[in-house]
Formats: sequence, structure tokens, C-alpha cells
Amino acid sequence: AIAVLLEMLRQYLTGRQATVLGNQFLYYSQGMPRMRVAPDVMVIFDVAAGGRDNYKMWEEQQVPSVIFEVTSPKTQEQDQHSKRDLYEQMGVAEYWLFDPKGEWIPEQLRGYRLIGEEYVLNPEPISHQLGLRLEVAGALLNFYQLGNGEKLRTLSEVTEQAAQAENRAAFEQQRAAQAEHEKAIERQR
Repeated sequence: AIAVLLEMLRQYLTGRQATVLGNQFLYYSQGMPRMRVAPDVMVIFDVAAGGRDNYKMWEEQQVPSVIFEVTSPKTQEQDQHSKRDLYEQMGVAEYWLFDPKGEWIPEQLRGYRLIGEEYVLNPEPISHQLGLRLEVAGALLNFYQLGNGEKLRTLSEVTEQAAQAENRAAFEQQRAAQAEHEKAIERQR
């Protein structure tokens, strides 16, 4: 789920002044190396695109705008409480919890948005920061652009669609060659 989230968000934000990082240390207090957290996925706007070994807020001068945590038996308690409180204090605009198996969060997806200095439950699965509507699809999330409703595709979906287009083109080429062959036979008769 984390890999798919990273892949889709990176593709979606290509060409924008943003970076998408996954499972990397986010240092939030200069001079205190133990003051760190490793969000499953974080989106930071107004920074250079591309990966980093870690993210130091005081160097980049930007707080992550959106953080996703994919809950598991090991992390669910921390994701729902201490991380939520920490991200709220840091000023992260949106915090999303995704429970692929529906074990800890009955609705599988729960979002918070920062209003003033406090998180409030997001009443609908819409990320205004990203301009996307989120939808649970089994153990994964689907994303739809708010403007046109277009679904963000995974790399495998993009690859599959390209392969289908290639197969159609090859079939059409073969059909055209067959038609040309049949015309040549007719001309000979």
C-alpha cells in the first residue's frame, strides 16, 4: 500500500514544486537528532522535487502538507495518537490514516485537517491540499482528481494500458497488411 501511494503521488506531482517521500526520517527539531519520526508517506510543497536521505524542516523551511500513515498491528496505536498529536503540533495541514485490512479503523480511511491549530475529522475523503478525492479499494487507495474526476493510475496500470495500445497497433498493422495482400491477389486475377 505504501509503495503504491508513493508511486501514484510522485507521478501526479511530477513537474510541480513538491516532493513525495516515503518512510524517511523527518527531523523537526534542530540540534536534537532524536526528535524525528518516519512517516509512511509525506508530501511537501514548495521544495525541490526529488528524493533525500532525510528531511530536516529547518533546512528546507517547509512543513509537510500531507502525511499518510498505513496502520499495522505494530504501529496503529502510535499512528492514531502520538503521531497524530505530533503532526498537529508541527502544523501538517492534512493527516490520513489508512488501515488496509480494516482492523483498527472500521472505515479503513480516516482523515484530519488542521483548522487553526487543531485537527478536526475530515468529513469526506477529500484532500484539498492535493486536489484529490480518496477512495478505499480493498487493501489500496484510489485517487481521483477533483477538477476532472480522472483516476490516478498505478505504474502497472499505465504499463498495461501501453501494452494494450501496442497490441492494438500491431493488430491493426497486421490487418492492413492482410488487406493489402488480398488487394494484390485481386489485381493479379
